[in-house]
Amino acid sequence: MATESPLPIDDAQAPLPAGHLHWLRAGRLEVALAPEAGGRIARIRHEGVEWLVDEQESGAATIAWGCYPMVPWAGRIRHGRFNFDGRAYALPTNFGEHAIHGVGFALPWQIDSFSADSATLSLELPEDDYWPFGGTATQVIQLTPHSLELHLAVQAGTQPMPAVLGWHPCFRKPDALLFAPDAMYPRDEEGIARLPLASASLGPWDDCFINQNDITLVYGGQRLTLRANTDHWVVYDAAPHATCVEPQTGPPDGFTLAPNRLNPGEQLELTFNLAWNPKR
Repeated sequence: MATESPLPIDDAQAPLPAGHLHWLRAGRLEVALAPEAGGRIARIRHEGVEWLVDEQESGAATIAWGCYPMVPWAGRIRHGRFNFDGRAYALPTNFGEHAIHGVGFALPWQIDSFSADSATLSLELPEDDYWPFGGTATQVIQLTPHSLELHLAVQAGTQPMPAVLGWHPCFRKPDALLFAPDAMYPRDEEGIARLPLASASLGPWDDCFINQNDITLVYGGQRLTLRANTDHWVVYDAAPHATCVEPQTGPPDGFTLAPNRLNPGEQLELTFNLAWNPKR
Protein backbone atom coordinates (compact mmCIF):
# COMPACT_ATOMS: atom_id res chain seq x y z
CA MET A 1 0.00 0.00 0.00
CA ALA A 2 1.34 3.41 -0.93
CA THR A 3 1.84 5.90 1.87
CA GLU A 4 1.12 9.59 2.11
CA SER A 5 3.72 11.79 0.42
CA PRO A 6 5.48 14.43 2.59
CA LEU A 7 5.54 17.03 -0.19
CA PRO A 8 5.30 20.74 0.62
CA ILE A 9 2.67 22.60 -1.38
CA ASP A 10 5.38 24.61 -3.21
CA ASP A 11 7.66 21.63 -3.81
CA ALA A 12 8.50 22.50 -7.44
CA GLN A 13 10.49 25.59 -6.50
CA ALA A 14 11.45 24.69 -2.94
CA PRO A 15 15.06 23.79 -2.11
CA LEU A 16 15.93 20.12 -2.44
CA PRO A 17 19.44 19.08 -1.39
CA ALA A 18 21.06 16.19 -3.19
CA GLY A 19 21.74 14.07 -0.13
CA HIS A 20 24.20 11.20 -0.36
CA LEU A 21 25.47 10.56 -3.90
CA HIS A 22 25.96 7.06 -5.32
CA TRP A 23 28.47 6.97 -8.19
CA LEU A 24 28.31 4.75 -11.28
CA ARG A 25 31.27 4.52 -13.67
CA ALA A 26 32.09 2.98 -17.04
CA GLY A 27 35.37 4.08 -18.63
CA ARG A 28 35.44 7.87 -18.41
CA LEU A 29 31.68 8.26 -18.02
CA GLU A 30 30.69 8.98 -14.42
CA VAL A 31 27.13 9.37 -13.14
CA ALA A 32 26.08 10.32 -9.61
CA LEU A 33 22.66 9.22 -8.37
CA ALA A 34 20.75 11.15 -5.70
CA PRO A 35 17.98 8.74 -4.66
CA GLU A 36 16.87 10.94 -1.75
CA ALA A 37 16.34 13.88 -4.13
CA GLY A 38 13.58 12.52 -6.33
CA GLY A 39 15.60 9.56 -7.60
CA ARG A 40 17.48 11.91 -9.88
CA ILE A 41 20.85 11.89 -11.55
CA ALA A 42 22.80 14.68 -9.87
CA ARG A 43 25.94 14.63 -12.03
CA ILE A 44 26.92 13.38 -15.48
CA ARG A 45 30.61 13.71 -16.29
CA HIS A 46 32.06 12.47 -19.60
CA GLU A 47 35.81 12.64 -20.11
CA GLY A 48 36.00 15.34 -17.46
CA VAL A 49 33.19 17.52 -18.86
CA GLU A 50 30.27 18.20 -16.51
CA TRP A 51 26.98 18.12 -18.41
CA LEU A 52 24.28 18.85 -15.83
CA VAL A 53 23.37 21.92 -13.83
CA ASP A 54 23.99 20.94 -10.20
CA GLU A 55 22.18 21.95 -7.04
CA GLN A 56 24.62 24.75 -6.18
CA GLU A 57 24.27 26.39 -9.61
CA SER A 58 20.48 26.32 -9.52
CA GLY A 59 20.10 27.35 -5.88
CA ALA A 60 18.79 23.83 -5.25
CA ALA A 61 15.28 24.57 -6.59
CA THR A 62 13.73 21.15 -7.01
CA ILE A 63 12.83 21.45 -10.72
CA ALA A 64 16.02 23.24 -11.78
CA TRP A 65 18.92 20.82 -11.42
CA GLY A 66 20.09 17.35 -12.36
CA CYS A 67 18.13 14.90 -14.50
CA TYR A 68 14.98 13.65 -12.85
CA PRO A 69 12.08 11.34 -13.69
CA MET A 70 8.67 12.89 -14.27
CA VAL A 71 6.04 10.43 -13.05
CA PRO A 72 3.07 9.87 -13.09
CA TRP A 73 2.71 12.95 -15.29
CA ALA A 74 5.12 15.21 -17.17
CA GLY A 75 4.90 18.97 -17.59
CA ARG A 76 2.00 21.06 -16.37
CA ILE A 77 -1.52 19.90 -15.59
CA ARG A 78 -3.67 22.98 -16.12
CA HIS A 79 -4.81 24.22 -12.69
CA GLY A 80 -4.15 20.67 -11.47
CA ARG A 81 -7.52 19.59 -12.88
CA PHE A 82 -8.48 16.72 -15.17
CA ASN A 83 -11.21 14.14 -15.67
CA PHE A 84 -10.65 10.39 -15.57
CA ASP A 85 -13.20 7.62 -15.88
CA GLY A 86 -16.03 10.12 -15.58
CA ARG A 87 -14.76 11.74 -12.38
CA ALA A 88 -13.21 15.18 -11.88
CA TYR A 89 -9.88 15.38 -10.02
CA ALA A 90 -8.02 18.36 -8.57
CA LEU A 91 -4.32 17.95 -7.75
CA PRO A 92 -2.50 20.48 -5.54
CA THR A 93 -0.87 23.24 -7.59
CA ASN A 94 2.87 23.39 -7.03
CA PHE A 95 4.02 25.76 -9.79
CA GLY A 96 1.99 28.95 -9.85
CA GLU A 97 -1.56 27.96 -10.75
CA HIS A 98 -0.61 24.57 -12.17
CA ALA A 99 0.58 21.12 -11.06
CA ILE A 100 3.93 20.28 -12.63
CA HIS A 101 6.12 17.22 -13.31
CA GLY A 102 4.35 14.61 -11.19
CA VAL A 103 5.35 13.62 -7.66
CA GLY A 104 8.38 11.37 -8.20
CA PHE A 105 10.83 14.24 -8.71
CA ALA A 106 10.52 15.35 -5.06
CA LEU A 107 10.17 12.04 -3.19
CA PRO A 108 12.97 9.71 -2.02
CA TRP A 109 13.41 6.58 -4.16
CA GLN A 110 14.66 3.20 -3.01
CA ILE A 111 17.78 1.62 -4.50
CA ASP A 112 16.83 -1.96 -5.36
CA SER A 113 20.10 -2.98 -7.01
CA PHE A 114 23.47 -1.32 -7.51
CA SER A 115 26.66 -2.30 -9.34
CA ALA A 116 29.67 -0.48 -10.76
CA ASP A 117 27.85 0.61 -13.93
CA SER A 118 24.11 0.14 -13.31
CA ALA A 119 21.37 0.66 -10.77
CA THR A 120 17.65 0.02 -10.33
CA LEU A 121 15.44 2.32 -8.24
CA SER A 122 11.77 2.16 -7.29
CA LEU A 123 9.07 4.33 -5.78
CA GLU A 124 5.66 3.44 -4.39
CA LEU A 125 3.43 6.25 -5.61
CA PRO A 126 1.18 7.83 -2.99
CA GLU A 127 -2.55 7.47 -2.56
CA ASP A 128 -3.35 10.91 -1.23
CA ASP A 129 -4.26 14.42 -2.37
CA TYR A 130 -1.05 14.68 -4.43
CA TRP A 131 -1.82 11.49 -6.34
CA PRO A 132 -4.94 9.45 -5.53
CA PHE A 133 -4.26 6.36 -7.67
CA GLY A 134 -1.16 4.71 -6.20
CA GLY A 135 0.97 2.55 -8.49
CA THR A 136 4.69 1.81 -8.66
CA ALA A 137 7.47 3.58 -10.57
CA THR A 138 10.82 2.02 -11.46
CA GLN A 139 13.90 3.27 -13.23
CA VAL A 140 16.98 1.47 -14.53
CA ILE A 141 20.24 3.33 -15.20
CA GLN A 142 22.88 1.60 -17.35
CA LEU A 143 26.29 2.98 -18.39
CA THR A 144 28.79 2.09 -21.10
CA PRO A 145 32.01 4.11 -21.59
CA HIS A 146 30.26 6.48 -24.02
CA SER A 147 26.53 6.11 -23.42
CA LEU A 148 23.89 6.30 -20.73
CA GLU A 149 20.55 4.51 -21.04
CA LEU A 150 17.67 5.45 -18.77
CA HIS A 151 14.56 3.31 -18.54
CA LEU A 152 11.50 4.58 -16.67
CA ALA A 153 8.27 2.67 -16.09
CA VAL A 154 5.08 3.10 -14.12
CA GLN A 155 2.70 0.29 -13.27
CA ALA A 156 -0.88 0.77 -12.11
CA GLY A 157 -1.74 -0.79 -8.78
CA THR A 158 -5.18 -2.05 -7.81
CA GLN A 159 -7.05 0.70 -9.64
CA PRO A 160 -6.83 2.21 -13.13
CA MET A 161 -4.88 5.44 -13.54
CA PRO A 162 -3.82 7.99 -16.15
CA ALA A 163 -0.10 8.30 -16.87
CA VAL A 164 2.48 10.33 -18.79
CA LEU A 165 6.20 9.69 -18.26
CA GLY A 166 9.20 11.92 -18.91
CA TRP A 167 12.84 12.60 -18.17
CA HIS A 168 13.92 16.16 -17.31
CA PRO A 169 17.67 16.73 -17.82
CA CYS A 170 18.88 20.25 -17.00
CA PHE A 171 21.94 20.53 -19.23
CA ARG A 172 24.53 23.24 -18.84
CA LYS A 173 24.03 25.77 -21.62
CA PRO A 174 25.32 24.10 -24.80
CA ASP A 175 27.35 25.79 -27.49
CA ALA A 176 24.79 24.49 -30.00
CA LEU A 177 21.46 22.65 -30.01
CA LEU A 178 20.87 20.69 -33.22
CA PHE A 179 17.11 20.15 -33.36
CA ALA A 180 14.72 19.96 -36.32
CA PRO A 181 11.20 19.09 -35.06
CA ASP A 182 8.26 18.23 -37.30
CA ALA A 183 5.61 20.22 -35.40
CA MET A 184 4.80 21.75 -32.04
CA TYR A 185 1.94 22.25 -29.61
CA PRO A 186 1.17 25.99 -29.48
CA ARG A 187 0.87 27.50 -26.00
CA ASP A 188 -2.09 29.59 -24.92
CA GLU A 189 -2.20 32.68 -22.70
CA GLU A 190 -1.58 30.51 -19.62
CA GLY A 191 1.53 28.99 -21.17
CA ILE A 192 -0.10 25.57 -21.50
CA ALA A 193 0.15 23.36 -24.60
CA ARG A 194 -2.96 23.14 -26.76
CA LEU A 195 -4.17 21.64 -30.04
CA PRO A 196 -4.14 21.69 -33.03
CA LEU A 197 -0.46 21.20 -33.79
CA ALA A 198 1.40 23.94 -35.66
CA SER A 199 4.71 24.45 -37.42
CA ALA A 200 7.67 24.89 -35.08
CA SER A 201 8.38 28.50 -34.18
CA LEU A 202 11.76 30.10 -33.55
CA GLY A 203 13.09 29.97 -30.00
CA PRO A 204 13.61 30.63 -27.22
CA TRP A 205 11.32 27.76 -26.29
CA ASP A 206 9.36 26.33 -23.42
CA ASP A 207 7.37 24.09 -25.74
CA CYS A 208 6.41 20.54 -26.65
CA PHE A 209 7.36 19.26 -30.09
CA ILE A 210 6.70 16.27 -32.30
CA ASN A 211 10.15 15.09 -33.31
CA GLN A 212 11.28 11.90 -35.06
CA ASN A 213 14.99 12.76 -35.34
CA ASP A 214 18.06 12.59 -33.14
CA ILE A 215 18.76 15.69 -31.07
CA THR A 216 22.37 16.75 -30.54
CA LEU A 217 23.98 19.07 -28.00
CA VAL A 218 27.48 20.46 -28.54
CA TYR A 219 29.31 21.42 -25.37
CA GLY A 220 32.85 21.37 -23.99
CA GLY A 221 34.26 20.03 -27.26
CA GLN A 222 31.90 17.03 -27.15
CA ARG A 223 28.74 16.03 -29.03
CA LEU A 224 25.89 14.40 -27.12
CA THR A 225 23.11 12.75 -29.12
CA LEU A 226 19.72 12.14 -27.50
CA ARG A 227 17.28 9.43 -28.59
CA ALA A 228 14.11 8.01 -27.05
CA ASN A 229 11.28 5.63 -27.90
CA THR A 230 8.83 8.53 -28.15
CA ASP A 231 8.15 11.37 -30.57
CA HIS A 232 7.19 13.93 -27.88
CA TRP A 233 9.97 16.23 -26.69
CA VAL A 234 9.84 19.37 -24.56
CA VAL A 235 12.64 21.90 -25.00
CA TYR A 236 13.22 24.72 -22.52
CA ASP A 237 16.10 27.00 -23.48
CA ALA A 238 15.00 30.39 -22.11
CA ALA A 239 17.40 30.28 -19.13
CA PRO A 240 20.85 31.78 -19.74
CA HIS A 241 22.66 28.96 -17.92
CA ALA A 242 20.71 25.85 -18.95
CA THR A 243 18.81 24.02 -21.69
CA CYS A 244 16.39 21.21 -20.89
CA VAL A 245 15.61 18.60 -23.57
CA GLU A 246 12.93 16.28 -22.22
CA PRO A 247 11.52 13.12 -23.82
CA GLN A 248 7.91 12.47 -22.78
CA THR A 249 5.33 9.83 -23.63
CA GLY A 250 2.75 12.58 -24.21
CA PRO A 251 2.34 16.35 -24.11
CA PRO A 252 2.01 18.64 -21.09
CA ASP A 253 -1.58 18.62 -19.82
CA GLY A 254 -1.58 15.14 -21.30
CA PHE A 255 -4.40 13.83 -19.10
CA THR A 256 -6.65 16.18 -21.09
CA LEU A 257 -4.92 16.55 -24.48
CA ALA A 258 -3.91 12.91 -25.04
CA PRO A 259 -5.46 10.69 -22.35
CA ASN A 260 -3.65 7.43 -21.65
CA ARG A 261 -5.29 4.87 -19.37
CA LEU A 262 -3.51 2.11 -17.48
CA ASN A 263 -5.66 -0.72 -16.18
CA PRO A 264 -4.63 -2.45 -12.93
CA GLY A 265 -1.25 -4.10 -13.44
CA GLU A 266 -0.57 -2.43 -16.81
CA GLN A 267 2.70 -0.57 -17.46
CA LEU A 268 3.83 2.49 -19.41
CA GLU A 269 7.54 2.65 -20.30
CA LEU A 270 10.02 5.23 -21.62
CA THR A 271 13.63 4.65 -22.70
CA PHE A 272 16.05 7.58 -23.06
CA ASN A 273 19.52 7.12 -24.55
CA LEU A 274 22.36 9.64 -24.28
CA ALA A 275 25.40 8.89 -26.49
CA TRP A 276 28.61 10.89 -26.69
CA ASN A 277 30.24 11.35 -30.09
CA PRO A 278 28.26 8.43 -31.55
CA LYS A 279 29.46 6.72 -34.69
CA ARG A 280 27.01 6.93 -37.59
